[in-house]
Amino acid sequence: MGWMSRFLAAVAFLAIGVIFSPETFGSKSDGQEPPKLTTFLKLAHLLCFSTAWGAALWVTFIGGIIMFKNLPRHQFGNLQSKMFPAYFSMVGVCCVVSVACFGYLHPWKTSSTTEKYQLGFLLAAFAFNLTNLFVFTPMTIEMMKQRHKVEREANIGEEVGWTKNQEVAKVNPKLKAMNKKFGMIHGLSSLANIMSFGSLAMHSWYLAGKIDL
Repeated sequence: MGWMSRFLAAVAFLAIGVIFSPETFGSKSDGQEPPKLTTFLKLAHLLCFSTAWGAALWVTFIGGIIMFKNLPRHQFGNLQSKMFPAYFSMVGVCCVVSVACFGYLHPWKTSSTTEKYQLGFLLAAFAFNLTNLFVFTPMTIEMMKQRHKVEREANIGEEVGWTKNQEVAKVNPKLKAMNKKFGMIHGLSSLANIMSFGSLAMHSWYLAGKIDL
């Protein structure tokens, strides 16, 4: 199924959900016009938040680990260099939409302390993703390319796992230094990603307390 087909299928299911929603059948007991704008903003917030949180969960704890354990290291690194800019861009856009919707639904002057904290968590998630997208990710990719070049000179990098890299680094000062620099930058990127995920997780707890199932 192509990208457009999958997108249209998702839109179709969303449209069916709207058709069968209580507001569509006029179940409002007070006879007032249902607040369609409010419902739309809540839907946009929920979809964008869940997309960001789900993507962060998959990339951080599942997809990345599976790829690392099964792909040759250079192939894995090249794939990550293409995937992470798209990942951070998508999560960043979702965070912006969530912040905008939540801020509109809960104006700062009239919002409670809890709601202000939640807006702060969403802004923090956005800031950490923005930092990763424009600072740490470009630095990590550039350092990865430099290290790949050194590893190709040592005839390693096409294996799965870190074993050969660590063995060669013991007798190759250049590779050892490159590993140290890459590890530092990659560590900062990973920390920012975890902080973003944690901020989204805090908001998920808040949303869970608001949902009436």
